[in-house]
Amino acid sequence: MFRLEEQCSFEQVIKKSTFRAVAIPIGSEDTAKPALQTIAAATGANHNCWAWRIGQAYRFSDDGEPGGTAGKPILAAIDGQSIDCVLLVVSRWFGGILLGTGGLVRAYGGTAAACLRAAKLTAFLPMIAGQANIQFGDLALVKARLASLDQVRVVEQHFTNEGCDATIELPQADFQAVAQLINDLTNGRSVLRTGD
Repeated sequence: MFRLEEQCSFEQVIKKSTFRAVAIPIGSEDTAKPALQTIAAATGANHNCWAWRIGQAYRFSDDGEPGGTAGKPILAAIDGQSIDCVLLVVSRWFGGILLGTGGLVRAYGGTAAACLRAAKLTAFLPMIAGQANIQFGDLALVKARLASLDQVRVVEQHFTNEGCDATIELPQADFQAVAQLINDLTNGRSVLRTGD
């Protein structure tokens, strides 16, 4: 997975219509909404189509273009380049020549993809936090095995009368394997669950 280092943009003219893409790094939906409003207000474009992705959450809009011709291709460009935590807005100024639905899909998706190809990206490993209630008799073994795993660490511990409520940070892709390991080590007494 990759993240944008900074805002970037790309512009091209397709059959007299101007398409301008602006990609912005975002941390939450709450930061995406005002950024989208700022970009849309500044453009004066006929259409400001967009998509954003933050982990598993995503949204997109065709902003008045025929359904499926803008927002989905922009999201496909984001996903195709494995970029996370990004808002991508493609603004269109109509040039008088109709592009048709296939032409719009290619224009919006192509402009979005070209913008992201030009962006400065940083590789990152998506992490997740999980919680497990671990009894005292299992605690030393579980902590030792977790410490031996790459990128897995206990970040918080709250001790109770029975054991420890542990918060464990780990790569998102490894969640099921670590959950199975904890289950096996404790003979089913402890279950790793997500914080949601």
